[in-house]
Amino acid sequence: MIESIQNAVVNGKLKLITGAVQEALDGGASAQECLDSMTAAMDIVGAKFQANEIFVPEMLVAAKTMQRGVGVLKPLLGEGGAGKLGKYILGTVAGDLHDIGKNLVSLMIESAGFEVIDLGVDVPAEKFVETYKANPDTKIIGCSALLTTTMDAMRETVKAIKEAGITVPVMVGGAPITQEFCDAIGADAYTTDAASAAQKAKELVG
Repeated sequence: MIESIQNAVVNGKLKLITGAVQEALDGGASAQECLDSMTAAMDIVGAKFQANEIFVPEMLVAAKTMQRGVGVLKPLLGEGGAGKLGKYILGTVAGDLHDIGKNLVSLMIESAGFEVIDLGVDVPAEKFVETYKANPDTKIIGCSALLTTTMDAMRETVKAIKEAGITVPVMVGGAPITQEFCDAIGADAYTTDAASAAQKAKELVG
């Protein structure tokens, strides 16, 4: 039963996931076991992506499949189930309107077990700070930039977060961002893609 949930997510079988989850629940599996099986499936998907065995479209479909499966479980999980690793604030920095990469990161971070607070695109530095203050139990803040022209905005955002006395890790990513830039602006972690972002986020709270 549980295997069919995992297979549905790994293979992006959107139409089958609801039935697979319901069948496992009817067969005596707990909601948490079903969720853990989907999280494990997304780890497999992430590894396949990093090995270039699958690409962004497949990863997106897998993440959406998991989201649909989690939808079945939400009423049963109650508090602390789907977002059991804590809150993750995510946004594309001011001046940047790109959201495909950020949306994929959001899906993967959520699949890893976080509750994502997605601020969208063109997010001013103050908005990250305000959102953290409204959600002081947040575990990580993630900033995305897809244009070289908005790297300065990312620098300002990280600076504002640190100057506000916020001590949670700040993760950065996006096409022009490098490990060197991450170090230079004082961010805490850089990853090259959505799969490794989810992995790194789990490490940071682990």
